[in-house]
Amino acid sequence: MRRDSKLSGMLHILLHLAERDGPVTSEDLAKMMNTNPVVVRRIMSGLRKRGYVQSEKGHGGGWSLSCDLSKVTLRDIYTAVGSPSLLAIGNRTESPECLVEQAVNAALQQTFDEAEELLLTRLGDVTLAELSADCCARKVARGRINQSKGDAHE
Repeated sequence: MRRDSKLSGMLHILLHLAERDGPVTSEDLAKMMNTNPVVVRRIMSGLRKRGYVQSEKGHGGGWSLSCDLSKVTLRDIYTAVGSPSLLAIGNRTESPECLVEQAVNAALQQTFDEAEELLLTRLGDVTLAELSADCCARKVARGRINQSKGDAHE
């Protein structure tokens, strides 16, 4: 089963935007993410609706942050990208009348619900500012602190 990487990709884009002084085009963001600009625009539109990013058209236009990174959590971004499934496993539903399947599903569902709540709570505990600080610390550790803003993909 292929994992949904929309949240991870969007966080990646947001951290790149945080490093830039000006707008970044969908084409440039798509190159960073090895995807199509249409995919970037589609995903970014959900963030624009919530006020996390803004876009400008025309020459010199593109996407830029419009939020305070310390006030936006990973859970906020998770919700903005459509709340993709957090778990890759689920219940068997081929025989809903089977008492064994019902018992197994009831036990598993409680566990799945608890795991999802724990994940959502943790996503709500981490801000974009903390994620950005971690990224900067990793750059310092690699000796890349002197690179100018907007350098190529790390």
